[in-house]
Amino acid sequence: METLDKLFKLRERGVTVKGEFVAGATTFLSMAYILAVNPSILGQIGDGMTPEAVFTATAVAAIVATLWMAFFANLPLALAPGMGLNAFFTFTVVMGMGMPWRVALTAVFLEGVLFMILSFFNVREALVQAIPQNLKKAVAVGIGMFIALIGFRNAGFSAHSVGTIITVGNMTAPGAVTAFIGLIVIFVLFSYKIPGSVLIGIMVATIAGIPLGVTVLPETFVAFSLPAAPLFLEFDFSQVLTLKFFTVFFTFFFVDVFNTVGTLVATTTQAGLANEKTGDFPGLKQALMADAVGTVAGAALGTSTVTTYSESTAGIAAGGRTGLTALFIAGMFVLGLFFSPLFLLVPGAATAPALILVGFLMMRGAVTKIDFSDPTEGIPCFLTIAFMPFTHSVAEGIFYGLLSYCVLKILTKKHKEITTVMWVIFAFFILRIVLM
Repeated sequence: METLDKLFKLRERGVTVKGEFVAGATTFLSMAYILAVNPSILGQIGDGMTPEAVFTATAVAAIVATLWMAFFANLPLALAPGMGLNAFFTFTVVMGMGMPWRVALTAVFLEGVLFMILSFFNVREALVQAIPQNLKKAVAVGIGMFIALIGFRNAGFSAHSVGTIITVGNMTAPGAVTAFIGLIVIFVLFSYKIPGSVLIGIMVATIAGIPLGVTVLPETFVAFSLPAAPLFLEFDFSQVLTLKFFTVFFTFFFVDVFNTVGTLVATTTQAGLANEKTGDFPGLKQALMADAVGTVAGAALGTSTVTTYSESTAGIAAGGRTGLTALFIAGMFVLGLFFSPLFLLVPGAATAPALILVGFLMMRGAVTKIDFSDPTEGIPCFLTIAFMPFTHSVAEGIFYGLLSYCVLKILTKKHKEITTVMWVIFAFFILRIVLM
């Protein structure tokens, strides 16, 4: 007990081992859905990227990053492959742009390496401050819309239409019924603030999908199994010097920076650990490093970018204040590794409601804070939000949002509002247009 107290400063932060365990369990239940959702999304790529391998990579990457958060940052925060970035990886980069997944993993890996360097030299926070606040919020909203659209498609709520491009799907189809059941359960439990509402909803939808023929039970089912081998160091550096690769790399970089820093500030503020004026908190540098280390480890194992989870707020609300909470979370991911058959049994229709809820949460947290009154701010934000779901590309949303911001500021004689970093980004975007 004394060792734990010295290591995690339990008495100083007014917590107990039991309280930290409860907080860890609360956070794990709130985010364990990623063990089902991430293999469901990345597993659609095929060509060797199997759901089984992605499951192992997801769990191990979460363990590595969360352990770093526990021992070096001493914060009650959990990390895992991020929602939004996994969808961007699969549906935009690999399926949309036609980039081989090994090349895409290389972009994630190099992004993580760059994050480690920037975090070590404390440059990352300066980059965040250089991007306009409104655009950062617009990116979050746009990604939320993009994720929700994928959720609607996976659920069967929407379908392709020749006349109207997109239309309502067959709502009486087994998949749509399964997803609707899960959606209702998740929304009701979430409204009651019940921990693990997403995971419970996925479980209920999976069970409901059995008689509907959506959930396919194997002939011999076992809940416990040794984890499958992950994809290890499956990198391809052949396209590193291409414009397409830079676009993907920059998008991963841009989104992960703001997502992580924003989540860290929000969660540590809720825990009473952050400075209200500056947003700084004890362990900031190592917290950022945990994200970077997790991303590098995740890419090496075969999964998309790792980031700090906003679901950590559930554990903080339950009393979590130290890295011991994160240590317990990592331990639960270790146990989860051996129950892959249960998580891999979940059909796409059952995970779709989770995507829809995440879309809602990302929009709720940002859209009301965007200032649309100034056209030179509001129009770029609108374009950022609209381009992502309408073009099925997070990258294009960021590209045209930032580009229009700079162009409008220049043409309305407000160029002094453009930061040095934004000028550099603008120059790269102009270069991209020329090369295209």
